[in-house]
Amino acid sequence: MNSFMGNEMNPCSWPQVLGSCIGVTSKGLLGHPILNAMTGGQRIQLFKKGTSSSLSCILGWGTKSNTKKARAHAIKYDLPYISVEDGFLRSVGLGVHGALPFSIVFDIHGIYYDATHTSNLEVVLEVSDFQENKTLMVMAHHAILEIREHHISKYNAAPDVPSRVFPTSERTRVLIIAQTKGDQSIRYGFTGGITTLDIVKSAQREHPNAEFFLKVHPDVLSGKKKSDFDPKAVSQYCTIISEDWNPISLLKKMDVIYTKTSQMGFEALLLGKKVVCFGMPFYAGWGLTDDRVSCSRRTRKRTVEEVFAAAYILYTHYYNPYTGKQSDILDTIHTLRKYRNISRDNAGRIYCFGFSGWKRGYIRLFLRSEQKNKVVFCQSLKQAIRKGLDISGKVLVWGRDTYSDIEAFANDNGIVINRVEDGFIRSVSLGSDLTKPYSLVVDSRGIYFDPTKESDLEHLLSTYDFSAHPDLLDRSIVIQKMICNSKLSKYNGLPHNELIVDRSSCDKVILIPGQVEDDASIRFGGYGVTNRSLLEMVRRETPNAYVIYKPHPDVVAGNRNGHVDPDFLDLSCDMVVSEASIDSCLAVADEVHTITSLCGFDALLRGKKVHTYGLPFYAGWGLTTDKHVCPRRQRELSLNELVAGVLLLYPRYIHPQTGDFCELELLLESLKKEQERYFSSPVYRWMKGARDLPLRFVRRLYEGLLNY
Repeated sequence: MNSFMGNEMNPCSWPQVLGSCIGVTSKGLLGHPILNAMTGGQRIQLFKKGTSSSLSCILGWGTKSNTKKARAHAIKYDLPYISVEDGFLRSVGLGVHGALPFSIVFDIHGIYYDATHTSNLEVVLEVSDFQENKTLMVMAHHAILEIREHHISKYNAAPDVPSRVFPTSERTRVLIIAQTKGDQSIRYGFTGGITTLDIVKSAQREHPNAEFFLKVHPDVLSGKKKSDFDPKAVSQYCTIISEDWNPISLLKKMDVIYTKTSQMGFEALLLGKKVVCFGMPFYAGWGLTDDRVSCSRRTRKRTVEEVFAAAYILYTHYYNPYTGKQSDILDTIHTLRKYRNISRDNAGRIYCFGFSGWKRGYIRLFLRSEQKNKVVFCQSLKQAIRKGLDISGKVLVWGRDTYSDIEAFANDNGIVINRVEDGFIRSVSLGSDLTKPYSLVVDSRGIYFDPTKESDLEHLLSTYDFSAHPDLLDRSIVIQKMICNSKLSKYNGLPHNELIVDRSSCDKVILIPGQVEDDASIRFGGYGVTNRSLLEMVRRETPNAYVIYKPHPDVVAGNRNGHVDPDFLDLSCDMVVSEASIDSCLAVADEVHTITSLCGFDALLRGKKVHTYGLPFYAGWGLTTDKHVCPRRQRELSLNELVAGVLLLYPRYIHPQTGDFCELELLLESLKKEQERYFSSPVYRWMKGARDLPLRFVRRLYEGLLNY
C-alpha cells in the first residue's frame, strides 16, 4: 500500500471509512484476492437490500451497470461508495483469461477513466507538489526505467516484436490503437462518437507520407471481446496488426501514436513518443498530449514522471499473488518480469526426455504458460521427430542423463537443451517415495550439481549485481529466518528431536551427512570420495572431535545406494542418527564435513562452519573451506547473496494446495503446516515401522499416492 503522503495530502490513500463491514456488488469482488488481502480480515459481504445497517461502505467495480443500485443505495443511506478497478500493471496474462492480478485502485470520488466526474487521481494531479517528495520521484524515475528496459505493461504475456517485422525505415510510423467495443473509458472519456476510422483518416491527413498501422486490442485477439472498428472499412487505409505483440516493444518501433483513451498512449509518453488523444484519458489535459478535446477541471501542467507517480504509485495499490503479501511497484515490476519470462520459456512445444511415468504427472505444473504450449514426453530422438520436434521445439532433459543423439540434433539445429532437477526446498516426504516436489530448477547451461560445466546458477552467482537489489537481500534475510525457525530443509518427513551430545571429552562436534553414492552430484563433483572414505578422513584429521553421522534418508529407506557397514560406523563415529531431522543434527553441530550434500548449505543458513571434500554448488564463494577449487568461481559472496541466488532467483516453486506458481515465502508457510499435519497423522506412526521389506513397497506406494 502506498505511503508517500499522509491521508490529508493524498486522497489516493486507502479510505479510512471502510470500517468493519464492506458491501460489494458482485461475487467477483467478494472473492477478489487483492481486496481480501488488503482489508486485513475486515468482513466482506455481498450487498443486498436490507443490509445497509451493518455496512460501513459499499464497493463496486468501476462504472459497470451492476453498480447503479448500489450507488443509489449508498446515497439513500449515507454510506461511502468506493469504485474499484484494475491497476495499470495488472498481470502476466490477460484478465479475461483469469490471470492473477497484481494491482488495484480505489476511488471515493469517481474512477480514473471517467472524465465526466473528478477522480482521486485527478485531485492528486491538481493539488500535489510532487517535487517536494524526492523519495516518490526517485521511485517513479527508477520504475519508468525498469518499465522501458524490461517492457512491462498492463498485460505481459505477449512476446516482443521480432526485429524483422519492422525493418529500418526513414518514413514516419504512425500507430492507431484500437480498443474494445463498449469500453467504459470510451463511453466516459469525451470521445464524442468519433470512430477508429475517423482517427485513421485524421492521422493520414496530418502525416501524408507516413506508414500507418492499427493495433487490435489483446482481448479481441483472444476472442473474449469485440473490437471498436470494422476491419473491412479500415484495412484499405492502414496495416492491421493482428499479432499480440508486447505493447512497449511495439511502441518503440513507432513515432506517433493516435488513440481515444488507451493506456498504451501513456506508455508511449513514457517512451518519449508524440501522442494524439481523441478522448480524455487520465494522462490527457496536463500539457503532455495533443488533445482534440478538453477538460476544464485539469488546469495544471505536469511532467510525465509526475503523472506516473500519481497514477502508478499514489493511486495504485499493489499485491504480490505469488507471496500473498501487499507489495509496491518495484516488486511488482520484478515479479511480472520473472513470471513473464517463465511463461515465455514455457511457450511452444516442449519435448521431455528422461521423465519417469510418475514425474510426468506433475511436471506440467512447472511448465505452464500464458501462451500456447504443449508438453510432449519422448523416449528417443526418433519418437520426438515423429511427434513434431523441429528447430522451433524446446528440449528438456531430466538431470544429467546423457542422450548423445538428442544433444547432437540440438547442436545441429541451434536448440538449447534445458536440464531439470528438484529444487532445494522440495517436499515433506522423500522423492524416492514418489512424492511430488514443490520446487524445480530448469537450467539452460548445465545443472547446479555438475561442476564440470557452468550452470545457470553458477553464472548467476558469478555475475548478478546483488547490490542493485537491496529488496532481494532483505527477502534473503527473511527467508533464512523462516527456514531456521521452521526447521525446514529439502525433505521434511523426519521429526525434530533433541540430541544429547557428551562434549566433556571433545573439542568440537562434527556432523557428516551421508549421501547416495551413485547420486549425480557424487559422480560429477565428488572426486571419488565415498561415505566411508570421508568418515575415515574426518576421524584421522580430527581425532578429538565428536563425530555424528547421519545416513541419507533415501539410503535409510532402502531406496538408494550408500550403506556403510555398522561395525565400521562403531569405530569411526560417536553417534549415528537415522530417525531425526537434519535440523536436529545441525542444532548440536559446530561444523559440517561433506562431499557435496545439501546439508552443507543448510549448515551455512544456520551459521555453522562447512568443509567440502567435493565441489557442491555452494562451495568456492568464500563461505566454505574447500578441498577442491573451481577456477570459474572467482567471486566472494555474502551469505545473503548466496541465499538470494540459490533460493529466490534460480528455482521455480508451486503451492502445495493450489498447484499454482508461488514464491518461496508462501511455500515455506504452507510446507510447515503440511509437515505438522503429516506428523500428527496416525498413518505416519504406522509408516515409521514400514522401512523393511515386505512393508517398504507398501509405504512407498502409499506416500506416492498421498503426495501425488
